[in-house]
Amino acid sequence: MKVHHINCVKIKSPFGPAIGHCLLLVENDKLVLVDSGIGVDETRKPDQLLGKELVDRTGYVLDENITAFNQIKQLGFDPNKVEDIICSHLDPDHIGGLIDFPKAKVHISQEEFESFQLGIDRYLPRQLSHNPKVELYKINDSNIFGLPARKLNLAFKTNFYFIPLFGHTSGHCAIAFKTDGRWILYVGDAYYYRAELTNKEHPVDQLATIAAVDNEMRKESLEKLRKIIKNFGDELYYFGYHDPKELDSKVFLN
Repeated sequence: MKVHHINCVKIKSPFGPAIGHCLLLVENDKLVLVDSGIGVDETRKPDQLLGKELVDRTGYVLDENITAFNQIKQLGFDPNKVEDIICSHLDPDHIGGLIDFPKAKVHISQEEFESFQLGIDRYLPRQLSHNPKVELYKINDSNIFGLPARKLNLAFKTNFYFIPLFGHTSGHCAIAFKTDGRWILYVGDAYYYRAELTNKEHPVDQLATIAAVDNEMRKESLEKLRKIIKNFGDELYYFGYHDPKELDSKVFLN
């Protein structure tokens, strides 16, 4: 399996630049996307589709060239062959691109999908208005890094797992899989910047607190992540969604 790391979001904020670190996974002729960034039409009509208030508040810098759809083409693959999209959670900057892959099945924790259906302000219902096939995961049927996990149903030889790290949203999950003998752990928005793992007073914690559905649970999830890294750090590559420094290939050699 080949893993392509792509940035599908640009953000300018008072805390510094941020990105949208998505993955394109290729196994034989099958393509799987992990999170999908901002959608093509959203970059063309941001005020209409995302809302001016959200764009201004978040600091999106919209660029059609870095959408997942266009980057997959730039990598030499057919975006229409993306069969599955794994979503860490359903915030707008993570799933705007779903609509660009209408044939793809979307994999989500059941808690997150149920929260999305409640009409909570943080979500944009339009981003699932194309009615994709959705597979939901509720049961913890595995154990990864000493934590309960949920095995995903994908047509890949490689096994993929949701690891619940709730708090940022009601059903936020990390995504884990093993390739070339080493685990890859994508932690989504369990942290914004990698520095939060060692600096509990990092200024961006203010943003994380405001954005959390349950801040105490978010902090507990961050502690779980710190323990994973302490106990299994030599066995895995880990990274989140927003830290631009983590897109540097050197991170994956640590």
